[in-house]
Amino acid sequence: MARPRFVIETSEVESMAKQSNLTVVQLLPSLVKSAQSLARVPISKFHVGAVGYGSSGRIFFGVNLEFPGLPLHYSVHAEQFLVTNLSIQSEPRLDYVAVSAAPCGHCRQFFQEIRRAQDINILITSDESGDDENDKSCGQFSPLRHLLPHRFGPEDLLGEDVPLVLEKHNNALSFINKPETFGDDLISHALEAANRSHAPYSQCPSGVAILDSEGKIYRGWYMESAAYNPSMGPVRAALVDFIVSGGGGYEQIVAVVLVEKEDALVKQEQTARLLLQTISPKVEFRVLHCK
Repeated sequence: MARPRFVIETSEVESMAKQSNLTVVQLLPSLVKSAQSLARVPISKFHVGAVGYGSSGRIFFGVNLEFPGLPLHYSVHAEQFLVTNLSIQSEPRLDYVAVSAAPCGHCRQFFQEIRRAQDINILITSDESGDDENDKSCGQFSPLRHLLPHRFGPEDLLGEDVPLVLEKHNNALSFINKPETFGDDLISHALEAANRSHAPYSQCPSGVAILDSEGKIYRGWYMESAAYNPSMGPVRAALVDFIVSGGGGYEQIVAVVLVEKEDALVKQEQTARLLLQTISPKVEFRVLHCK
């Protein structure tokens, strides 16, 4: 059985559009239901799918994730998943998004971490996207600025030279003490993830590496929002990589390494531990500190 795909390469995107007699942008809404089917929503049963088109010509899927036994704020929204997917795949720019339901305020805010976010074009495919006859976001692409006209974002807090979420980061972190062997590859991947973390507001970058029962490694890094609450934790980001890369049930996760600063004002350890113990109780979890 072929694994679900969350990234469609440029050549296939062009071929799909040609076969459908559509432009690439017109193709996006037709893929939303396929994205919805990949959501993991055991609590709400409400499947959300987001399909994004990046500047490389690739198409990316985002879906919502829910975790029984945990507070609802541990959930991952489809748009958060989409942005994380782009970041993991080193996609520098998001130009268009077709989404099955109107993005909530949480997600409209999270999009602001992308440079020139106000120019991202959004299409809401749901017939229930709004009851305002003058709502230009319904049935056609319109800029994100129409969904969040009075925005607060990185430009209010950061200088123009600070890299944003889809831009290259190198936090130049290193371990305080060289760790004892605990799967050297897992440790190095976790440190690399921390060095890609987007944490300009707290200066508390962190990263996670996950090992599954087949020996495969997945990575995720902490991504902050200027508004704080929509921030994406490193374990949830690594779970996006796990799912995008074909991971199955969370019980397949056998070991996890978190790397973060020892003196961080914003720490991930306890949140990460609770999430991991809930979704994979037998997981071996280790925290390593960096500077």
